[in-house]
Amino acid sequence: MTEATALDAAHSAMQAAPDDDSIRLRFFERLADSELFLMLTEEAKDENISPELFDVADGRFVLAFDHEERLATFAGQPVPYVALSGRVLSGMLAGQGIGLGLNLETAPSSMLIPAEALSWLSSTLQHAPQEVEQRLAEFNPPAGLPDVLLTALDTKLATAAGLAAAAFLVGTKTEDGGQGYLLGFVSAIEGAQPALARAVSEALTFSGIEAGALDVAFFEAEAPAAAALAKVGLQFDLPQPQAPQIERAAPGSDPGRPPILR
Repeated sequence: MTEATALDAAHSAMQAAPDDDSIRLRFFERLADSELFLMLTEEAKDENISPELFDVADGRFVLAFDHEERLATFAGQPVPYVALSGRVLSGMLAGQGIGLGLNLETAPSSMLIPAEALSWLSSTLQHAPQEVEQRLAEFNPPAGLPDVLLTALDTKLATAAGLAAAAFLVGTKTEDGGQGYLLGFVSAIEGAQPALARAVSEALTFSGIEAGALDVAFFEAEAPAAAALAKVGLQFDLPQPQAPQIERAAPGSDPGRPPILR
């Protein structure tokens, strides 16, 4: 039997508190970040795939599972499939009137996610963070940020394996006296900055926190600012795989109230 997954845990929390928007947001974040195995009608040919479609009373759905064993259990025989992230799948299905049958009959997180919810998720993931320039006078230990954001950042940055050596969360003060917060990445690999900025934006979005509440910056390890970050900042260690790959994470946006799933 497959061990409980992150989606199982997020679904269980959502079911226990159906009126809590923040918990529903975290479920959708886990869905976007999870690798899903989508059932196909035939083997994929290059980038062309043909998902198996199922018509039920609630509409038309594709079937996907967050573990290969769950797909095999449901199908009862070898079937073609393709692995892709929840964010990619929601983008594929957005606007097509097709929902997602998730882990049907195989897991505690078995559920039908309607087409409208997938379109909302895709839209939420499609807004890029804005670039701004400011002159910072000093870094300070971070204080006053909610635990939900710290947990969200820790979880999100765990998915950014190999994109940077580390990240430090600090309080900031600008030359004109303004105060804020900054997450500084140290030694980000070439081309990874947009993905990391969008990952932070998503952590804010799915925590229900205003996107402008946290700035993002990038520093080389030998820069004096990197030493200042390490001295006063809260450190997040990014996993370092042997063969790092850049994931082009999509950004977050203001979600309003996330779709209610029953």
